[in-house]
Formats: sequence, C-alpha cells, structure tokens
Amino acid sequence: MQKHRWKNRVVLIFSDSKDDEKLQNQINILSKEKEGLAEMKLLIYRFSQGFFTTNFNTIWFSSTLKIRKYKKKSEDFKIVLIGLDGGIKMKQTTLLSAEKLFAIIDGMPMRRSELRNNKN
Repeated sequence: MQKHRWKNRVVLIFSDSKDDEKLQNQINILSKEKEGLAEMKLLIYRFSQGFFTTNFNTIWFSSTLKIRKYKKKSEDFKIVLIGLDGGIKMKQTTLLSAEKLFAIIDGMPMRRSELRNNKN
C-alpha cells in the first residue's frame, strides 16, 4: 500500500471466496462508476483466498498482503478505504454504495483541496 501513498486512494475488498455474491455485487456497483473512480484517484484491490486482483481485472495473482491488519477471520466480507495519506478512512462489512463512497471522499480535506484547486 505504501506505493500508492500520496498518489491514489485505495479501496480494499476482502471476501472468503472469489465467487462470493457480495464481492460480485460490490464490483458491479463500482464498475458503473469508472469515471468517478478515476476522478477521485481510486484504485480497487480485491483479496480472496491468498490471491488479489486490481480494479476490474479478472486475472488473480498471489498475495503477500497481511490481511489480518484489515480483516478479522470472522468477517466473510469487508471493505476498507485507504486515503492518500495511507490512513484507514472507512471500514464496513456490508456493500458500499458508490454515493456513500464518493461522499466520504468528498468530505476529506485532501479532496476538498483538490476540488478548490481544480476550480482555479
């Protein structure tokens, strides 16, 4: 995650199975908002069963991320938002709407600064 610091916000999605219905639904929700995700400098990482993939790719790679930092074993599904500063900004174990995600990000100081700078 360090490589994304100050460059990208990151959404981490964890599920117990690559075929998990919640995971598929979450990806469907976010895939409809690709333009908004790009504007907000958002990258998506999906983790499952020791593997990961990014954004909307279908190829999975072996993962070395220590997910215990982000997800408890008892949680079958979890979403974590990492800000530009590398800090955890939001965690939840239910589906995340694009509207809620964008509202959280729009409320962040760095995002407000980005919006002010874009107006000038």
